[in-house]
Amino acid sequence: MKNLLWYLLAGTRGGETRCRIIEFLQHHPSNAHSLSSALHLDYKTVRHHLAVLEKNNVIIQVNKGNYGAVYFLSEPLKEHLGIFHEIWVRFGKK
Repeated sequence: MKNLLWYLLAGTRGGETRCRIIEFLQHHPSNAHSLSSALHLDYKTVRHHLAVLEKNNVIIQVNKGNYGAVYFLSEPLKEHLGIFHEIWVRFGKK
């Protein structure tokens, strides 16, 4: 999980956006629409990053396939939140 997080969050162009999504979901499980509003991001951009994070088992989706599906942090990510915070402080969070 450590190497995967470094790649997804610090090694790609969308890393900062993914970090913002993870940080928000950590405190506020949400659907894509709520995330796009709260983070002031385009809905399609949010959907793209959610798909990447879900594909890599960083987040999970409840009520999958429905418009209002809610996203939560996955258990593997919860176990490695220290790595996430290290990356976010070092490369993204200002």
